Amino acid sequence: MALCAWCPTARLRLAVHLDSPASFLPIAARHRRPALADCRSRGAPIRSRDRECRAQASAGEDVSSAAPSSSRLEEILGVATSLYPVYVVFGGLLALARPQAYSWFVSRSPGSYSFALGAIMLSMGFTLKLSDLADVLRRRPAAIAFGFMAQYVIMPVMGAATSRFLNLSPMLSAGLVLMSCCPGGTASNVVTYIARGDVPLSIIMTACTTIGAVFATPLLTLSFAGAYIPVDVKGLALSTLQVVLAPVLLGAWLQGPFPHGVAFIKPFAPLAAVLISSLLASSVFSVNVGLLSFNDADSSSLLLVATGVVMVHTVGFLLGYVASKVAGFEEPQSRAISIEVGMQNSSLGVVLANSHFASPLACVPPAVSAVLMNIMGSALAVAWRHFGDKPEDSPR
Repeated sequence: MALCAWCPTARLRLAVHLDSPASFLPIAARHRRPALADCRSRGAPIRSRDRECRAQASAGEDVSSAAPSSSRLEEILGVATSLYPVYVVFGGLLALARPQAYSWFVSRSPGSYSFALGAIMLSMGFTLKLSDLADVLRRRPAAIAFGFMAQYVIMPVMGAATSRFLNLSPMLSAGLVLMSCCPGGTASNVVTYIARGDVPLSIIMTACTTIGAVFATPLLTLSFAGAYIPVDVKGLALSTLQVVLAPVLLGAWLQGPFPHGVAFIKPFAPLAAVLISSLLASSVFSVNVGLLSFNDADSSSLLLVATGVVMVHTVGFLLGYVASKVAGFEEPQSRAISIEVGMQNSSLGVVLANSHFASPLACVPPAVSAVLMNIMGSALAVAWRHFGDKPEDSPR
């Protein structure tokens, strides 16, 4: 064996082996520290590159160990976000039992409401890019127009038909119709996110239906309820800009100059939006919960009002989805349209009913809708998220 080491073949093999920098590493290190070995094999002197190589290898180990922790956090936050129906149910029961629990928030309205709505849309903006919104306007104008028409055709017709079917009193009928004629609410954007729908499309539709409500809501309420409800054109347009478009654009823009800060906040944004939406719905309900104790001859029971609200929203979700599918839209767009049609701006309905109807009973349907609609929409979103097919081009 000693003589074999002097033969030409053996010397060649030995030279090749010694020329490889990896040959200076222990065998175990060659397998456990590939990053260090790869770094040293680039031809630079070993001693001068040693610290840098070890730092790179250590960084790689840190990244690999941090990945499971980050994934676990996202999983926990995802589960917490999916509990949206639970939050709304708890908030509604608290408002029913102790309406004064929300006095700290209600007493600061309308500023507290506007701030909360803006925070919700800012959270949604963190999950989007400006290019996403531009892409919707450029490539999906038909979906926007379809959602707009479905919003102002399906819901008003259902509101009028349901009030007649249940034989509601005139004021409760007027309140139900008014609620059905309101535009889509910001909660629909959060619910669309949970449902893995087309969030940019949902946001654009919310903005369009809200601006369109300046003309659509008064005319439709007059047609189906026999009462003209004037809407502040300037105020509604300004609020749409302030609480819908501006926060979304700001959140999307901040990803450019502050990518690390937004990346840190982004996993928590959907949960924050869900919690704030639950607070808004419950607070609107708490303000009007006293009306539910009326026992006039003209008033219907709470159960009858709740039945009417559930019927209107159920048909809105169902027909919105079926109609969009028949029209040929993809799954993410169909989910967004279904949710946008089925979920109304109930808070706006309460404000308009309180301002323009003589009886406070007209506020009851939109107030009840504020809670039931969010429970129904969020439950549908959770079902789509966990049991439905996952769209390939969904934002999640």
